[in-house]
Parts: sequence; structure tokens; C-alpha cells
Amino acid sequence: MAIQSQCLSRLAFAVAGVLFGASVSAQTLDVPAKKLLAPGTVSPQMQVLIDAPRRTGWDVLPATGEAWRKVADAAAVGTLKALPGLMQRMQVTVEKTTIDGVRAFIVTPAKIAPENRNRVLIHMHGGCYVLSPGEAGLPEAVMMSGMGGYKVISVDYRMPPEAYFPAALDDGVTVYKNTLKTVDAKNIGVFGASAGGALTLEMMLRAKALGLPLPGAIAPGTPMADVTKVGDTFYTNELVDNVLVSRDGFCDAGTKVYAAGHDLKDPLLSPIYGDLSGFPPTILTTGTRDLLLSNTVRVHRKLRQAGVEATLQVFEGQSHAHYLRDDSAPETKDAFAEITGFFNKHLAK
Repeated sequence: MAIQSQCLSRLAFAVAGVLFGASVSAQTLDVPAKKLLAPGTVSPQMQVLIDAPRRTGWDVLPATGEAWRKVADAAAVGTLKALPGLMQRMQVTVEKTTIDGVRAFIVTPAKIAPENRNRVLIHMHGGCYVLSPGEAGLPEAVMMSGMGGYKVISVDYRMPPEAYFPAALDDGVTVYKNTLKTVDAKNIGVFGASAGGALTLEMMLRAKALGLPLPGAIAPGTPMADVTKVGDTFYTNELVDNVLVSRDGFCDAGTKVYAAGHDLKDPLLSPIYGDLSGFPPTILTTGTRDLLLSNTVRVHRKLRQAGVEATLQVFEGQSHAHYLRDDSAPETKDAFAEITGFFNKHLAK
């Protein structure tokens, strides 16, 4: 009985330590292997995406900008083939342009919502800083324009091997500064997913440093907010996320090439380490199987701690940016409806 009592006392002490923050030796949680099925709580379209095999080439890790460009061009073929159909369904037109030397596309819906006539959105595409060149970076902008009824400027920022850090950020800020010449900051929204989500946050940090007025609202989707690979779901969703797949996969390799030896903890590469005070109202989007779920949650918490109005929408079963992969899925429509509602609430008319 004495031994049993002693064991129970130790157990109670350990539990108390966990509950009340006492120092307890770190332990690795051993999780048995298991098979995951797509949840029955999502749409048939989303079940197809969740059940899909892991992304082909997720463990191909090019080490140069030139090698990445070949990968990017090959990966863009399918997107470019599908783009005309998406534009038709969304009822938008796309015009290629240059803004103060930066390549961009103007995406215009057939009908601009009355409340959006004096508004404009700036889009920073995703792709781990190395993928989705040219028109291949347009699908998110096309969906936002079509579903939300906004004019969208999509920035075709420079990527390796053409240019390296901080070229993508510089191009985004250049377009933002140009837009400020004709549109009040409070009528501007900035959005993007993945690297585009990180760039959205990085643009706010740069705008603050430059003393520029900040936009009315921003929508960073599943942002690459910490490329040092700190965060719980870099580990818990390892090999579960069928898009990014691994913290040591292609996206990490692409980011390192773009960074070109620069400190990955720099807030202009990992904005979670920046000062987020004074940021515009922010809506963040992610999924429960997203490798970057923790990145997104940490940004949300840091914004809230800084007194910034921030909304977090998390979708059932989705891996990284699944909400951008099928415009017919109810979850995709829900995601853009939430973002549209957020912009409509916070952007000036």
C-alpha cells in the first residue's frame, strides 16, 4: 500500500506540474501509426482533395534558382490549362500590365459590387517564393474577384533565378505605394495564401517602417509566417498534409533558395517575429491538416495580443490551402464569403 500510495503521489505531482506550469522533464509523445480517412463532415469535392495522394515531387529539393525555374514552369502547365475555364466560371477578365516597373495583372469582374466601386484589392500569390510564375499565380485572385466582386491587382513579383530576397516584398510594396496615389489606404485590401500570406504580413511591416498608411484590412491565408520551422503542426501534421507534406520538403527548399543565405528569422521572412501592433483588421484561413496551422494560429494570437482585430477561420480536414483548389466546393465558397464579408466590413466605401 505504501508503494502504491507513493506512486499515486508522484503521478499527482506530475499532473499538477503540467496543469500549473511547474518544471517537468520534457518527454516525447509516442503516437502509434494510423490511417486517416477523409472526414464525412466535409463536401464530396473536399473529400476528393483530402483523400488525394501526397503531392508529387514533395521531396524534390532543388538548390538553385535555375533549377527551381524549371520545376515552376513544369508545375504551371496544369494551372495554365485550367485558368480559362476558371475565368469563365468566375466571369472575370484579366489584363497584363506593368506598375512602376513591376509586372502585374488587373483582374476585373463582370459586375463590380456597388460598395466596391472605390475599392481595390492587392493580391500576392503563393508558391514558396519560387512557384506559380506569371498567369499561374492568378487562380486565387480570379476567385476573389469573381466571388467577391472586387477589382484585384495581382502582383507577378520577381522570383529566383531572376531575383532573390527581398525582391518579392519590394515588388509588392512598390505596387501598394503606386495604388496609394489614386486610392485611399482605407479602401485597399491586401490578401494572399502561403508565401502570399507571409508577403501580406511582410508588406505591413515594411509599410509601417516606411511610415505609409496601412490598408483597411488584410487576409493572409495559411501564411508561411515562420520559416524556421517552429510550431506544433510542423510535426503533428508531418506527412498528414498532402500538399506541403513535410517541414523539410520542397517548400522549405524553395524558401531557402529565395532567402539566399539571409537569416530565416528576419521578420521580413518570418513575420511572426515582427511587431504586429497597429496592423489592420486581419482574417486568417487554414485547415486542421495544414502543416502551417500552427503558423496561422500563432499569428492570430500575436495579433490579438497586440490589440488588433483578428478573425481565424479553420476548415475541417483541409491540408495547406485546400480551399483554393476547387472553386465548386462549398468550403471554397464559404472561405471567400467570409473574406468578402470581412473586407466589406472594414474597407471604407
